[in-house]
Amino acid sequence: MSDNDTIFGRIIRREIPADIVYEDELCLAFRDVNPQAPIHILIVPKQPVAKLSDCLPEHRGVLGHMLLKAAEIARQEGCGEAFRLVINNGEEAGQSVFHLHIHILGGRPFGWPPG
Repeated sequence: MSDNDTIFGRIIRREIPADIVYEDELCLAFRDVNPQAPIHILIVPKQPVAKLSDCLPEHRGVLGHMLLKAAEIARQEGCGEAFRLVINNGEEAGQSVFHLHIHILGGRPFGWPPG
């Protein structure tokens, strides 16, 4: 399987439809098809990397960009200052698609610890 042969790679290439809420040259954000909160958006880098622990220093720019865009998207979606960002790293942590992604969750209160 190639690095970009995941469901997210197929969404980026427009082979699978998605409800896209944001796109630029570095990342794509779309609504999760199985939302865990009233607002549940995934933001993915266009250049695939399987998981956060695979990132290298050269990924610093896209990682920072995605975090800033995640906060901007959360505000635009009506979360205000109350939202949660989640990155699952590895199967045992709940990662099911091995293309790095950030979950933007909002629209309801969240407890702690999360899981």
